[in-house]
Amino acid sequence: MSSWFAFDNGRSIGKISTEGGVILRDEEHTKRVRITLKRGSGYISVSCNIYGRMDHTRFFGTVSEAQREYILMKSSLGNMIENVLSAAPKDIQVWEAISQFVRRFP
Repeated sequence: MSSWFAFDNGRSIGKISTEGGVILRDEEHTKRVRITLKRGSGYISVSCNIYGRMDHTRFFGTVSEAQREYILMKSSLGNMIENVLSAAPKDIQVWEAISQFVRRFP
């Protein structure tokens, strides 16, 4: 069974994000992580949010490039969540894992 599910039961797809982009993909993990693909006027982005710990957004030139990276980032986030984020909030391993993720997906 996957720990990822459609954010807000899929109702966010097609809606306008707070930044003004149309939400194309939007998923949440059971361990309080969200990944969202948006297309706005002049930008395409993938945003990752580890609730209370990280908010990271990347920008792309095409939707297909963003889709490809969305899949890679989602997989990496899932592995990180399952293996590291169960640590205490101040545990250095958590912050090292987040730093590695941001370096891998600048």
